[in-house]
Amino acid sequence: MKREKKRRRKGTLFIVLGLLLISGAVGLTLYNVWDAWRAGKESETILEELEEDMEKETDGTPAAPSMNRFTRETAPAMPLQTIDGYDYIGILEIPDQGIRLPVMNTWDYTRLKISPCRYSGSYFTDDLVICAHNYASHLSPIKWIGIGTDVYFITVDQVVYHYTVSNRETVQPTAIEEMIRNQNNAGEDGVNSQWDLTLFTCNTGGQTRCAVRCDRVP
Repeated sequence: MKREKKRRRKGTLFIVLGLLLISGAVGLTLYNVWDAWRAGKESETILEELEEDMEKETDGTPAAPSMNRFTRETAPAMPLQTIDGYDYIGILEIPDQGIRLPVMNTWDYTRLKISPCRYSGSYFTDDLVICAHNYASHLSPIKWIGIGTDVYFITVDQVVYHYTVSNRETVQPTAIEEMIRNQNNAGEDGVNSQWDLTLFTCNTGGQTRCAVRCDRVP
């Protein structure tokens, strides 16, 4: 009889633990869905305000990108637009993926919950690196982007830089140098490893990153 009671208690305990684990998993899933929705709405609101400010600053007239190839020493500072206390450098647009998002000037984990951010570099020096969370409303779609896809970066003074995707690769989270590699530090083996724009986000599970490399269209 005692053994039977112990078995029942153990069985009840396992059932309770199982229900708790299931509840936790469901709660986490619901939170992730809500967080992605929240991030998308915040980016959408900021994008509208940023576009309005850009129109006012330039009278709606886009300018042509500079043909000068600046070095890191000679490049001018990128123009900024401030919204809600955060500085933005422009808008990232990938029509094939339905992506049109504001991009902050600097990154940290708080900023990444709002919009994609500049990780390093500049569009003036053709070594701009943009990072974002793996939200469906942010850069998650780039994991399936095709080679040759058009990518645009519109600066806050409405200069449009046109790029095309040349490579997509998986990078380890610790490979920082590999992530920011460009024409200024191409490989010693002579292989052309230059990219004018890099976009990256976490792959599913967060163990690796998807890096999309782009070349600027002259």
